[in-house]
Amino acid sequence: MALAPVNLDELNANDATETAVIGPSKTYRIDFDRGEMGGLINDDEAILQFIQKAIMTARSRFFIYDDEYGCELEDVVGKNVSNELLEEEVPRLIKEAIEYDDRIESASNFVIERSGDQLQVTFNVALTNGKVLEGVGVNV
Repeated sequence: MALAPVNLDELNANDATETAVIGPSKTYRIDFDRGEMGGLINDDEAILQFIQKAIMTARSRFFIYDDEYGCELEDVVGKNVSNELLEEEVPRLIKEAIEYDDRIESASNFVIERSGDQLQVTFNVALTNGKVLEGVGVNV
């Protein structure tokens, strides 16, 4: 006598493989310089805006976001840390901030330029649709 009312062998045999469907990227346009929102953007422009916003948002500081959203760059930027530490930590922190998004496959080829307490970071982003966004830049 089985403990479960369903024959698990039959259930597993009938399982269909799931295919992930990535929805549209349509979102509101944010003008970061003026602090205003207006209009809609989609596709690559929406992904670039997500990247910028995720990197400039401190992780675990705002209740509106879950613990996966945001970046922990403020822990190293502006501190008296060596260039070697920046070269290791900045790419890792940026990857953690953006690669959980289902549209982004990976980030690579990081170039970090330091000017006082500011960082200019450029990198490439490979998308899950096979496209590569080259020279993505953020100021931190």
